[in-house]
Amino acid sequence: MPRKNTLAKSVKRPAASVTHSIDQAFHSLRHPSEPPPVVSARWLAGSIAVAVAAAALCGWFTLCFLFWQGSWQLLFHPVSAVTRTPASAGLAFDPVGFAAADSGAPRLQGWWIPAAPDARFGRYTVLYLHGQDGNLTNTVDALVQLHSVGVNVFAFDYRGYGQSQFTHPSEAHWREDAEWALQYLTETRHIEAGTIILDGNQLGANLALEIAAKRTDLAGVILESPLAAPTDAISNDPRAHLVPAHLLVQDSFDLNASAENLQIPSLWFFSEESHQNSGSHEDERASARVTAPAMRVWLPSKSSGDRQTALGRWLDDLPAKTKIR
Repeated sequence: MPRKNTLAKSVKRPAASVTHSIDQAFHSLRHPSEPPPVVSARWLAGSIAVAVAAAALCGWFTLCFLFWQGSWQLLFHPVSAVTRTPASAGLAFDPVGFAAADSGAPRLQGWWIPAAPDARFGRYTVLYLHGQDGNLTNTVDALVQLHSVGVNVFAFDYRGYGQSQFTHPSEAHWREDAEWALQYLTETRHIEAGTIILDGNQLGANLALEIAAKRTDLAGVILESPLAAPTDAISNDPRAHLVPAHLLVQDSFDLNASAENLQIPSLWFFSEESHQNSGSHEDERASARVTAPAMRVWLPSKSSGDRQTALGRWLDDLPAKTKIR
């Protein structure tokens, strides 16, 4: 019997202990010994400021990224549809695909326009580099004028233009495309580099000068209305003031640096009308930096006859200025 009473008491003790603990817990909640922590207004304001600053910084970096991705559209204006060919001007030509990719498909598309068999300057081949707008469609009239002087003509579309491979244009891509065109002429058509003349228009003139400054083996370079400060089209855009545009844009097409390094004969065409409208003569100042033989011609608007006459005169003097291999 004493053993049963002991067991009964031992069973009741845990229940009483638990009840007491619960009572203590409720008492602590109703009468806390320490007040709960309070967030200070200064800490809260600081946290909000940090969050706003972080959001603004993320937004600015996003803006920089978007500007970097799309700024090329401020300088380059490619068109994909080729709506006119030399055939529309009665000129025979061969469409050419070259610079094959790993898949075998040509990256670049161009036109080969051979000189007449008895052409006056048939020993020369002009590689035409068009400007930043449009595509080969816009070059037909210029190519007809070149051909009428009596030279072979090869023109092509950069990647991103016309029927050439699609990609965003850039100075690096343009330079690579032009080198592929020279490689096509020398290695596929077996034309001597010493008989090749670069001819660039507007931004294509900047490219022609940039390449000519590094290729002393070429016969010469023709520069038609080069752009003194082409990247101003980017830096003058209102959105460029919100980001470090000079760090995000890699293109420069520096006319002055290329002019200083030029070592082959050059022919510069300037438009009197454009100078009267813009009041800028920076491109002329760049031509003054050239130490190699250079000829400068100022043309009135739509004076194709004066242009052809000057070109013929320059070509006449060219053999004395360069070594033809």
